[in-house]
Amino acid sequence: MENLFEFRNLSLMYGTVIGVNDLQLTLPKGAYALIGPNGAGKSTLIGLITGALRPTLGSLRVLGENPCRTSNLQQRVGVCPATELLVHGVTSKQWLVLLLRMSGWTKRSAVERADQVLEEVGLAEARNRPIHTYSLGMRQRCKLAQAIAHGPELLILDEPFNGLDPIGRYQMSELLVQWAKSGKSLLLASHVLHEVERITDSFMLIFGGRLLASGTAGELRRLLADLPQDIIVQSETRDRLASLLAEKPWIRAVHRDSAPNRLVLTVDRPMELYDALAQWASTGQVSIQRISGSDGDISTLFRLLISRHRGERAYQKTGSPS
Repeated sequence: MENLFEFRNLSLMYGTVIGVNDLQLTLPKGAYALIGPNGAGKSTLIGLITGALRPTLGSLRVLGENPCRTSNLQQRVGVCPATELLVHGVTSKQWLVLLLRMSGWTKRSAVERADQVLEEVGLAEARNRPIHTYSLGMRQRCKLAQAIAHGPELLILDEPFNGLDPIGRYQMSELLVQWAKSGKSLLLASHVLHEVERITDSFMLIFGGRLLASGTAGELRRLLADLPQDIIVQSETRDRLASLLAEKPWIRAVHRDSAPNRLVLTVDRPMELYDALAQWASTGQVSIQRISGSDGDISTLFRLLISRHRGERAYQKTGSPS
């Protein structure tokens, strides 16, 4: 079965700067979000996938093909870049017809397809207006139209929500949700997690050119059990609980909160905390009213993974409660 992506020790260097660092991953066809802060390597990876950049080390295949050695892939992939659309004096319909004609379409079929795709992205009424008169949201939809006009198998979007107002973000999300539901493949690069979680449940988290983690939202959330977390415990026996916790090697810090009967804990291995709390509560050593903390979303996981990647230890173990 043909995979969507195959990365084999994939690396790209800009002189002494690492753009992408030793990616090793195989993904089947589907919809994926490439998540990372600005400068994480998202655009560099997209450049490699589209063949605009050549790897320094390793190799990759996209839809079974080497993007640097075949022009056939260009017909199978549509790209909506992060760069602004600067086209003056040309209507969106004229622009799309030109692009389709350059791809080998007849004039009649290009005109028909341009009308169809502009209807799909919500620009039918503005098809004869010059692109430079469009709002930012309309220009984003116009970029999407050119990316899907030739009917690609894979759609790649680099920060498609940049600069959009709430209405524009919602409209763009709806278009991408429908694309993903159609069964075609999608790679959506973004630095904003909550905007992509409703579009796809499969994520690749990238930072510093390295792939920190990949998988579904559920799989990634399970990684939280092995990463340091802040957890709040409400207990009527707060002082007794603090003393017991201060002796445990998996507790980095124990702090009395300003609220009554509340402790704020920084924990290396949360599952061991939960086991200990259950044991102490069942034997009557402590009283536990409530446990809360990290909501387990992907943004929390990403923040923790970045901290681990940087080698940061934000908290120091305390010998006694403060």
